[in-house]
Amino acid sequence: MKLLQAVTPTTSLLFRVLLLIPLVVADLNSDIQALLDFASAVPHARKLNWSPSIPICSSWVGVTCNVDKSRVTAVRLPAVGLYGSLPSNTLGKLDALKVLSLRSNYLTGNLPSDVASIPSLQYLFLQHNNFSGSLPISLSSQLNVLDLSFNSFSGDIPLSIQKLTRLATFYVQNNSISGAIPDLNLPKLKLLNLSYNNLSGSIPNSLQKFPNSSFVGNSLLCGQPLSQCPTLFTSPSPSPAYSEQPTTGPLGQKVASKKKLGSGAIVALVIGCFALLFLLVVVVLVCYSKRKDGGNVLKVKGTNGTSQNPKDFGSGVQEPEKNKLVFFDGCSYNFDLEDLLRASAEVLGKGSYGTAYKAILEEGTTLVVKRLREVAAGKKEFEQQMELVGKVGRHANVVPLRAYYYSKDEKLLVYDYMPYGSLFVHLHGDRGSGRTPLDWDSRMKISLGTAKAIAHIHSEPGAKCVHGNIKSLNVFLTQDHDGCVSDVGLTPLMNFSAITPRVIGYYAPEVIESRKVTQKSDVYSFGVLLLEMLTGKTPLNHPGHDDVVDLPRWVRSVVREEWTAEVFDVELLKYENVEEEMVQMLQIALTCVAKVPDTRPKMDEVVRMIEEVREPEVKDRPSSGAESNVPTP
Repeated sequence: MKLLQAVTPTTSLLFRVLLLIPLVVADLNSDIQALLDFASAVPHARKLNWSPSIPICSSWVGVTCNVDKSRVTAVRLPAVGLYGSLPSNTLGKLDALKVLSLRSNYLTGNLPSDVASIPSLQYLFLQHNNFSGSLPISLSSQLNVLDLSFNSFSGDIPLSIQKLTRLATFYVQNNSISGAIPDLNLPKLKLLNLSYNNLSGSIPNSLQKFPNSSFVGNSLLCGQPLSQCPTLFTSPSPSPAYSEQPTTGPLGQKVASKKKLGSGAIVALVIGCFALLFLLVVVVLVCYSKRKDGGNVLKVKGTNGTSQNPKDFGSGVQEPEKNKLVFFDGCSYNFDLEDLLRASAEVLGKGSYGTAYKAILEEGTTLVVKRLREVAAGKKEFEQQMELVGKVGRHANVVPLRAYYYSKDEKLLVYDYMPYGSLFVHLHGDRGSGRTPLDWDSRMKISLGTAKAIAHIHSEPGAKCVHGNIKSLNVFLTQDHDGCVSDVGLTPLMNFSAITPRVIGYYAPEVIESRKVTQKSDVYSFGVLLLEMLTGKTPLNHPGHDDVVDLPRWVRSVVREEWTAEVFDVELLKYENVEEEMVQMLQIALTCVAKVPDTRPKMDEVVRMIEEVREPEVKDRPSSGAESNVPTP
């Protein structure tokens, strides 16, 4: 009996688990059926591989599941040629869905109420379709982003928007929405665009913090940040064509005498009406052209926040190849070239090989897109080199290349975004009182990580692999101050004559003469990088820095005069017990920048030398983060 009592709870628990398994399967099966119903009801130009015979969570295009693969949580089908109306009782049945993106298709008709009201829905992207009818009234309370822009929605903005306390982005520009703007006093609303509709009345106080661009194109809208609304009791000033001569009344008041409207005034009034009508036609044509062209190019901002020419990015992308973005194995990103061209972006900088852009996709994913210029390689050679770069990028100290695009007029590379910036910024950024300098431990760690990355590149079997463009602007820092090397494998593709003189300070003497980079010239460039970290000086002619161009020559001259202490960065002199290591690293750097290439060490030897600098004493002394009492000179 006791044995039976002991077994009963375990049996009961097992029984409950067994009951739950069919429910999980049933939920996933219901998601599969809902998506198959959607695919069969909505025609699409690009064939979807949706089939019950393959696993939905790992193989279906545009479909993402949760961690345990029990429910569908995201459906992303941008620019796949969907057309016709969106049926109800299909996507609306995905009651675990968090992200739905059907943007840049040809969908028409009303938006089914069960889609926007999916309880779990957080991101809804339906822009650049041709939906019509009223905006959805029933909306998910979990919505963070609602983008219905560039459609044909009409009617008022529903008051139910006021209940979306989590809403951060609300875009409905370029529709036919009319009426007054409700008071959207939403605590998390950061991005708002109601432009180019038929809205009227005054802008609510809670929305007056948004810029002019959020409201333009609504001729009957007024209030900050647009023009001031007219006051109800303000009397208009007398018109010159309809003047009233004042006379004095019995109490000294000015009384206007009434006169009839003259023929000249009538002519002026008619001319004014025609001018106003002409101006209205011009405004309508401008609005229409902006509506057609508003979403076809990337919106690019400069590093100072100013707008730049959006045609500068992706202008050479050819229409037949719009979706030929090539991803590397292991890349988890799910986007196409249209996503990049429509993303908000800002220019990060213009380097030797092209311009780098920080691009933020609709779901918030941040990437770096590099637009190459002066590429000398043909398509086959370019693709072969990209495959090599993809393999080399599988290293902890290399910034991985995630995807690339090639056409006759445009070559784009897609990298992970490195939020902690480049070594150049950390070394040579504003050295004001609020700056936190790189301590000696960090510089040693960055040096070792960068050396390991270059040694890894040089170890690639087959044809000798070189970097060719090693500089502090191409070394990025992680949160833990590891060094990661970028721009790997691009030099063989480029026209060397396009290399700017600003980077010559890193090049070995033989490269400037022969215009050919080698593994030995990479060692020289790494040596210059070490000198840059040790001295705090830049080998570049960079605005705002009065530093030498030929850094190796300057260091040799100082050491020759036995003034070695004068070489080191003053920011390093406040750390205790690091002088010997600094001198040893200086010796390694000078070995790397030897004038004769054959006397330079290999990069794997450089890695070993750097590791040996720290091994004897690293356990016996405090971290360099502990400052000494010696004042900085």
